Amino acid sequence: MKYELDELDRGIIHHLSKDGRVSFTEIASKLTVSEKTIRLRYKNLLDNGIIEVVGVVNPAAIGIKSGAIIQIKTASQRMMEVIEELKKFKEIRYITMTSGPYSLLVQVAVPNQEDITELLYKLNEIPFITEMNTIIQMDVFKNTFDYF
Repeated sequence: MKYELDELDRGIIHHLSKDGRVSFTEIASKLTVSEKTIRLRYKNLLDNGIIEVVGVVNPAAIGIKSGAIIQIKTASQRMMEVIEELKKFKEIRYITMTSGPYSLLVQVAVPNQEDITELLYKLNEIPFITEMNTIIQMDVFKNTFDYF
């Protein structure tokens, strides 16, 4: 059975996405419900895979200052094999299937531009990648986890 989000769930998610350390008491006060209600809803959100608790790293603070978006074409019927290979690269933080001429899009985060070049050499060795288009990210103006 699929878990259906209601306005209270959305409110909890909204407050947690702004500050993951906000107390249940504070959320309860802002949403005018009991702390116990927030605690139970939070557990439901976790148990149903709606939210997960992680520490979000500021990449620049740890020396990750360069990024790229790479569009990838694959040989016919070989996309899943390429995806499995891409998953092995720690520099690749996001992989998605897309419409259009490039079936895959990956987002890369690395310390510097030279690391992007090195990664491209490695990606070029993956069988069944037929073409790549690399877009270097110059600056980031918005990166949010707020969905509501």
